[in-house]
Amino acid sequence: MQLPVPGRHLPALPLSSTAEPDFELAKRHLPILMLDTAEPFAPLVAGYAVYREKAKSRSSKFRLYPRAAAIIEYALWYDWDIQHLYDLEHVWVHIDDTGQVVTVEASRHGARLPMRRPDQTLPVEGQRPLLYVEPGKHAHWADPAEMKRDAGVLVEAMCSAFAGDQGIHLSNRFSQQGQICASLFENRLARLKLKRLAFKPSWNFNNSLDAQPALQLVPWEILEDWIPQRFEALVSELPGTVPHLAAVFLDCGDTLVDERTEVKRPGTDIVITGDLIPGANAMISELKAAGHRLCLVADGPRETFENLLQLHDLWTSFDAHIISGDIGELKPSPKMFQAACAAMGLHENDRDRTVMVGNNLERDIVGANRFGLISIFLAWSTRRSHKPRLRDERPRLTIRQITELPGLLERIELSLPNSAVQGGRT
Repeated sequence: MQLPVPGRHLPALPLSSTAEPDFELAKRHLPILMLDTAEPFAPLVAGYAVYREKAKSRSSKFRLYPRAAAIIEYALWYDWDIQHLYDLEHVWVHIDDTGQVVTVEASRHGARLPMRRPDQTLPVEGQRPLLYVEPGKHAHWADPAEMKRDAGVLVEAMCSAFAGDQGIHLSNRFSQQGQICASLFENRLARLKLKRLAFKPSWNFNNSLDAQPALQLVPWEILEDWIPQRFEALVSELPGTVPHLAAVFLDCGDTLVDERTEVKRPGTDIVITGDLIPGANAMISELKAAGHRLCLVADGPRETFENLLQLHDLWTSFDAHIISGDIGELKPSPKMFQAACAAMGLHENDRDRTVMVGNNLERDIVGANRFGLISIFLAWSTRRSHKPRLRDERPRLTIRQITELPGLLERIELSLPNSAVQGGRT
């Protein structure tokens, strides 16, 4: 047997089949899941386990107490929830000695709840539970009207404004055991992917999972072994499929450091101390937490920037430092930007997904525009002109406070074309 993996270029994961007697029992009572017609994600695999006496669940946090002869536990794997990568939902079917369903329970946002229709009947069709899946979030309900009434506003918000907020789900049994992990960069890409998939539920549940043959039924132990591999494959695909910025180039004077507060070593051009502009430290922390790669591109002696940035514990926040004192030319010289791209491992086709942020139209913005970067003008300081004289001095985008930058970068990434993934993790 082979379970699916994402992406046509990734190999399938071979998993051995099983002929254990509980397979037919699990197949007989496999839940019928009704999906919203706008639902972007369907479950791929149902991992089953059967309990005939009270026990700790093998795949969830709950203790199980059979109401009759046995409980069939179904762990339903989705690659994605609309708010995060990784989703494992559950359905528990209690059956008696004759094989009749006597109780149905299902997961809903971390809880295990009994499933009953408004008339208190069991949601069963034949011998199979029939459940409605919350759009995007995959919590279970016995009645779609009740779902929309009680959770509709919240669900619609999670599927739209709050899509992707959690990035990669790393509070689960596999992460706790050290079997799965992800970087800050990968977490950002997961968030961007899901924000691009934001949708409005139709609240029409005519789309039964039975019409989708991709769902496979396997013993829980097989699914348990496969999930970390699936997770790794999903994460590894992100850089090559999700449009994202390759790097962020930042100036220093009046972009990070307030030039009015700079103190130079007497008789030299070397700055020995200076204050950050309001919000600069928090902005850098936010960009690093989002996994952005930062490059300092600044004019002046190297010692100036070592003094200033080390003073504020920001020097090591940058992946590279391109300084005119080392290069021998000032911005807008293309040599500055060529050196920055080389230091960051960027190629020519990465330029249109790289930003340059600075306060100087004649140096930062002209240089970025001529080199093919996305130019962002920080109009915080009044020490230099805010009015472009030449076409090349017109910035692509403008912000007035440096704290606006993280939000702007996300909007840029969400507007990038699907082709903006060259080079993967650069």
